[in-house]
Order: sequence, then structure tokens, then C-alpha cells
Amino acid sequence: MDVISCTGLTKKFGRVTAVDDLSFTVAQNRITGLIGPNGAGKTTLLKIIAGFMRASSGQVTVFSKNPFNSLKAASNMVFIDESMKFPPSLSLADIMLSASVFYKNWDMELARGLFDYFSFKAGQYHSGLSKGMKSTFNVIIGLAARCALTIFDEPTSGMDAGVRKDFYRALLRDYLQKPRNIIFSSHLLNEVDDVLEDILLLDGGKKRLQLPVSELKEFAAALRGRNEVIAELTAGQEIYYRKRMGEEHCYAVLRRDAAEGVLKKSGAAVEILPVKADDLCVYLTDGKR
Repeated sequence: MDVISCTGLTKKFGRVTAVDDLSFTVAQNRITGLIGPNGAGKTTLLKIIAGFMRASSGQVTVFSKNPFNSLKAASNMVFIDESMKFPPSLSLADIMLSASVFYKNWDMELARGLFDYFSFKAGQYHSGLSKGMKSTFNVIIGLAARCALTIFDEPTSGMDAGVRKDFYRALLRDYLQKPRNIIFSSHLLNEVDDVLEDILLLDGGKKRLQLPVSELKEFAAALRGRNEVIAELTAGQEIYYRKRMGEEHCYAVLRRDAAEGVLKKSGAAVEILPVKADDLCVYLTDGKR
């Protein structure tokens, strides 16, 4: 069963196309990473999925319903981002108590455990927290809500590196105990690739790649050798990235099957090297390549 389905999804703001003819599905009980550079359309797509805005054209369904103005979608979803606002008159403890009433699957034990672990005080107010502490409290709400669909849009903004790692561990541990659908938007793929199961890579509002993270790590390979040899071997192949290494050598990134194929046909001294997943995502979304 597909929890999210998009077909030809497009969102325009005047002359700017933020999401461009996007089609994809998200299967049930998966942690999906929405990856892409700034301006790729990640936040716009997530807000359409969350029902916060209507698409210009195309179709989107969440739990088999159009999420815009859908009570079913809203009641089974939580959207966490750095712009979250809470009533200024409520303390952090009051906010968690209110959330326990609002979210039917709320886990107060988990919320209080994370609350204490990250050194929050019951009498603190959200508006008085630093940017990093606001983000930390927001993700506590997202995890403890245990909604059928949890959306984290760049949730670690302002967090220290150690806090980010603690959050990733808490997210993965709770997901294993209570599998559900989680979409995680981030540009720090190197930090979250061990948490993600699938990746959806956006570039200019279009889908550049969608596949399991395990396959992404094996998707491409690099060839390193003399300039003329690499040029001959890669002729007619799609090159994701190329750079010179000194006067006589170069480095070229292409699909692993293509790299292995051309290498088998050549007796030349050419090295084949792995390519990091986050580097590959940069290469695939680099308009200058």
C-alpha cells in the first residue's frame, strides 16, 4: 500500500515553478529522505503533502485522500519544521500536556524521557528558547506524537552536532519500536544516510532519483586514470562529475554498471573507486556539470 502518491504534481508561484511535474510513491512504514539543494522544492512539496497548500495541477493523495482540507490526513499527520509556533501563554510542560490530548497515539513516557535527556525545564516557554533548543523541542513533539505520517522539514536547524546525533538515534530507536511513515527533509545526507531507508532526490522541482539508500550507495563509481584513456572509455556515457588531477590524469563519476562495463573492455591501467552517497547527490544536482 502506498501512503503517498503523486502524479504530475506541479506547484507554481507566479512565473516560478517550485514543483515541476513530479510523480512518485511512498510505500507504507518507510523512512524516506527528501534530499536536494536549496530551492529544489522540498518544503513546497512537503507542505502540499501535509495539506497546507493546494497544488497548481496534478494529483496527490495521502492515505488515499487529497490532503488539502482533509480531516483524515490532518488527524494522522504531524508536520515539524523550524517555524513551528505554540501559544505563548503555555509552558513547555503545558504544550506536551495539550499534545497528549490532541494526538491519539501520543507517548508521554517517550516525551518526558527526551524532555529530561535534553535538559528542558517544565516552566520554560518556547519563545524563550534558543534556535537549537526550539528545534530540539519540536522534534520531541514529532516523535512522541507517533502519527501515522510524520514529516520533518530540516528539523535539526540550529542543533549542535552531538544533539543531532542523539536525535537520529532516538528517531531510529522509536521507529523500530513503532514502525510508521516518516519523511525527513535534509541537505546533510552524510549524517542521516544510516537512518534513511529510501531517498527521493529533487533538483529544480523535478525528481532526479528515487531508490533505496542501500542502492544509492552502489549507484555510481569513479574511474581514475590518464586523460586520454578516461576520455576514450567514457565516450557516449553520461558523466555525473569530472575533474582533472594534475596535468595527465582525471577523475570521472558515472553509473557503476557503466563504469564496470567499460573497465572490463579495457586493459588500461584505470582505477575504479567508490563514490560517497552525499557526493553523488551533489553531482546529480549540480547545474554546472
